[in-house]
Amino acid sequence: MTSTVSPSTPVGAAVRRRSTAAAMCACVLVAQSLVAAMNLAIPKIAAGGLHPSPAQLLWIVDIYVLVFAGLLVPAGALGDRFGRKGVLLTGLGVFALGALLSALAPTLPVLLAGRAISGAGAALTVPATMSLLLHATPPDRKAGAVAAWSAALGIGGMAGNAGGALILQYLPWQGLFWAYVPLGLGLLWWVAGAAPRVPRQTAALDLPGSALLVLGAAALLFGVIEGPGLGWASLPVTGAFALAVVVFTLFVRHGLRTAHPVLDPRLFRLPRLRAGAAGLAVTFFGMFSLFYVNAQFLQYVKGYSPLQTGCAIVPLAFGMMAVTRYGMRSAHRFGEARTCGAGLALIAVGLLLLSTATARTPYVLYLPFLLVMSAGAGLAMPTLSHAVVTSVPARQAGMGSGLQGAARELGAALGIAVIGTVLSVRFTSATGHGTAEATAFTDATALGYRLAAGVVLVVGAAVAYGLRTGKQAGAGRERTGP
Repeated sequence: MTSTVSPSTPVGAAVRRRSTAAAMCACVLVAQSLVAAMNLAIPKIAAGGLHPSPAQLLWIVDIYVLVFAGLLVPAGALGDRFGRKGVLLTGLGVFALGALLSALAPTLPVLLAGRAISGAGAALTVPATMSLLLHATPPDRKAGAVAAWSAALGIGGMAGNAGGALILQYLPWQGLFWAYVPLGLGLLWWVAGAAPRVPRQTAALDLPGSALLVLGAAALLFGVIEGPGLGWASLPVTGAFALAVVVFTLFVRHGLRTAHPVLDPRLFRLPRLRAGAAGLAVTFFGMFSLFYVNAQFLQYVKGYSPLQTGCAIVPLAFGMMAVTRYGMRSAHRFGEARTCGAGLALIAVGLLLLSTATARTPYVLYLPFLLVMSAGAGLAMPTLSHAVVTSVPARQAGMGSGLQGAARELGAALGIAVIGTVLSVRFTSATGHGTAEATAFTDATALGYRLAAGVVLVVGAAVAYGLRTGKQAGAGRERTGP
């Protein structure tokens, strides 16, 4: 018996549109979840046969995010030029391959290579999902689609915590990567059937610019992560920071001179785009500072099992889902600047509240601290994402999607690196469960949270000012005309 609903009918078109939207959101959720899931695996990896140092543990977590962030913008241009659906399918296959290599890794370098390959697959995946989602969504529903996509990104962190907790409760750390192999392949099959073909654009591939972007980010993270172990004044660390400055300067000069840059620096003349990208970066800086420390705090200090740890943070997802749906509405009613400013302020307040937690803090008090942060992220993320993607021309949709993704992932990588560095400076033996170890870890965690809160507050104030300035500039152009 054949179906009476064809894709050409209004009902069939609506069903296909919903399937496309669900598939795109599922892809970004899975790609983002692997960042958070790794945080739960840190104790098992630290105690396993690879014997990583504190700095190496940070690299295991951060190399995925670094490659993810560094390749997002060029991956967006790649999708514009060669077809977004094809690039998305390729990305899902590469993501699954990296997970397989990580699961089979006998040594630390192989594990790092597998993580980097998965990061490259995630970079190919995420920009294409936004482009395909916007193409498949009617104009009057685009704001809601962006909000759902943003929620999937945020919820991915909590899904990684919950799913990773269930796996790590019963399996060694390798089981975490085995689980992502069928996930990636299943998404590939779903997207192949659900996603539409989008007309290709005339985007040029800027390989030198892409290489400079990745090299600059890698040098910056190397300095932050290796500083405690090698010494902040050591030649490798100071050289890494100097190299980051030089490379990013060359990246800007290259972008201004080349005809088709991977990321046009002139875009940052737009206050609204500049503020949106900075806001996304600092939002994920704060949230992933939480994700990296929270899993260890609950296990080392509170004595939770991996499953208890994962379940303890699940309410964050529900809080974010409940608030995200009102984020765009709040922006329309109260303005982007006020909405995002309030959201970032709530993230900072949540971090400060979490810095007061100790081994004696009951979960019924700890939970509201987490919910304050989820409410802040739910308010800020949809509006910030919308500000970025609507600030670039339609022909550069891939670049706009890649830019906001790069801002998110670079913010997450820096959040993990900075707070992980604080832990390695203030606490270097987080493998025991005694009172002294728990107290030392608690003190280091509190300092890390306060530092992260300060960064979020300062950058958040600049973001709110930039959004207000961008709104006024846009209104002025409308009044005066071209």
